[in-house]
Amino acid sequence: MTSPVAASRLVVKVGSSLVTNEGRGIDQEAVARWASEIATLTQAGKSIVLVSSGAIAEGMQRLGWAARPRAIHALQAAAAVGQMGLVEAYERAFARFRLQTAQVLLTHEDLADRRRYLNARTTLTTLLGLRVIPVINENDTVTTDEIRFGDNDTLGALVTNLVEADVLVLLTDQPGLFTADPRRHPEATLVTRARAGDPALEAMAGGAGSAIGRGGMLTKVLAAKRAARSGASTVIASGREPNVLTRLAQGEAIGTLLEAERSSLAARKQWLADHVRLAGRVILDDGAVHALVRDGKSLLPIGVVEVVGAFGRGEVVGCFAPDGREVARGLVNYGSQEAARIARRPSSEIESVLGYVDEPELIHRDNLVLLM
Repeated sequence: MTSPVAASRLVVKVGSSLVTNEGRGIDQEAVARWASEIATLTQAGKSIVLVSSGAIAEGMQRLGWAARPRAIHALQAAAAVGQMGLVEAYERAFARFRLQTAQVLLTHEDLADRRRYLNARTTLTTLLGLRVIPVINENDTVTTDEIRFGDNDTLGALVTNLVEADVLVLLTDQPGLFTADPRRHPEATLVTRARAGDPALEAMAGGAGSAIGRGGMLTKVLAAKRAARSGASTVIASGREPNVLTRLAQGEAIGTLLEAERSSLAARKQWLADHVRLAGRVILDDGAVHALVRDGKSLLPIGVVEVVGAFGRGEVVGCFAPDGREVARGLVNYGSQEAARIARRPSSEIESVLGYVDEPELIHRDNLVLLM
C-alpha cells in the first residue's frame, strides 16, 4: 500500500460539479488552482494523470440547455461541444506553468481489449515520460454506457490500473465518505481511513449523485475497490479544499483514505501468476532463462528460440525453459506472428524486420512474473 505522500504516480479525477461550477460553465479559477497544484507536484518529480468530467455539463451550458436531455444523441452532441471548452481551459491553465497537455478520450472497450489496452498504456507512459499532463475523459461522443449508467470515477480507476499508479485521488463536492448520508442523518461522521473493498463501505455510500454529474459516493467506493486490485489506494476528498493535492502529497490527512491491502507490483504479479489460461508459449534459450530468473531482466526477442500458439499483443504467454519447465509468464508486447519473425534477433533489428517497433522487449519485467 502506498500513501499519497510516498506516491510517485497519481491519477486525479475531478467531478462535473467542480469543473463546471454546478453546471454554470467551466470554473476557470478552480481549473487554474488544480493546474497550479499539479505543476507543483510535477516539479517535485511526481507523474500526474488528470481524469476530468464536465464535457456534457459544459456543452449544455454552451448550447443554452437548462436541463440535462434524456436522448442519447443529444447528450453525445453536448459532449462534443463541451470537449472544446474543457480542453481549452486545461491547456490555458497548464500553459501558465509551461506544461504541455494532451487530450486522451477513452471508452471502456479500449481498456477491455488487451491490444487497445497496451496501446493506450504505451501512449500514456510516453506522455508522462515527456512531462506532458494527460487530460482524460470518457469518449462520450461514441459511447453510450457511461452516459447512461456511470461517471468518470470508474474510468479513473481503470486508468489507475492502466498506468500502474500508486494512488487515485477522487475530488468531489463532498468532504469524503460518511458513515451515512449527512443530509439525512446529522449524526453521520466522516470515515477518515478504511480498507478498499470492505463491503460495509458500499452500504455507507448509498446512491445517487448530483443533477449535473451521474456519479455518487457509491461509484467512488466501487472505483476504490477496482483500483485496489492493482494495489492502488484511493483518496476521496473535496476539490474545494485549498491546496488539497499538495497537502495530500505532504502527508496531511484530508477526506477519506481507502487503502489497498497490497502493493501494486504484488497485485499485478499475483494476477499474472493466477492466470489459468495461457494464450501461447515461447521457448527460451538458457541465456534468457538465466536473465529472467537470476538477473530479474526483461525478456528480449534474442532469447526466444521458438514461438508456440497463436496469440495477440497484450495476451498472457508462458515462458518455458529448454527442458520444458515454465519459468515465467507475462503480457507479451507482440503477437505470435511478429514474435516469430523477431525471435533470435537483437532488439535493434525489430524495426528493420517488422517495419515498426512498439517496445524493445518481448515481455517487460514489470509485466512478467517468475514461477520458479
